[in-house]
Amino acid sequence: MEFGVGLALKAPVLAGRLVRLEPLEHRHTAELAVAAEEDRASYAFTWVPRADEVEAYVDAQLGRAATGRLAPYAQVSTSTGKAVGVTAYWEPRSWLTDDQLDAVEVGFTWLAGSAQGTGVNAEAKLLLFRHAFEEWGVSRVDLKTDARNDRSRAAIQSVGARFEGVLRNWSRSWAPGEDGLLRDSAIYSITAEEWAERRGELEERVARCA
Repeated sequence: MEFGVGLALKAPVLAGRLVRLEPLEHRHTAELAVAAEEDRASYAFTWVPRADEVEAYVDAQLGRAATGRLAPYAQVSTSTGKAVGVTAYWEPRSWLTDDQLDAVEVGFTWLAGSAQGTGVNAEAKLLLFRHAFEEWGVSRVDLKTDARNDRSRAAIQSVGARFEGVLRNWSRSWAPGEDGLLRDSAIYSITAEEWAERRGELEERVARCA
């Protein structure tokens, strides 16, 4: 298992044909600053820094990683070798025994406008889900988004996650002008029992894009 004390998240490089997930580091800052400014039309409900905020953003994510509750990644395009977004494992949960990870969330995800709709998101999710289910042996992976974010909800459903409901006043809002407010979160999941079918669907989808 790739965990430290208390099941702290520490994930390895995950490589595919379209995207390589690299543990987030300060060396990704310049490329992420460019990626974040490409086209911000889809970021209304998502925490995406402006170019001059990326360094502080990386610092914040690495601070969360130091607690063991987050394993942040840079999403690196294999065609260009440049970072085009981020994602993360988040909120590890152990219910049955102290040394077994039972559930984890995939979140903190955003992609540059040019990388959206290219298969990068689908393959990144394939890599993250596969590692969680097949290497860590989790029983569940979940994903959440602002309940108002129709685009994000469609993207989550497109990778095979099942809608479970809306959690009211669940977390802070990232929407512009809503500092200090809470949001309703739409929650989705994939379970271990569903994984084999979902894996096949994602592999077929990625193959069409590669």
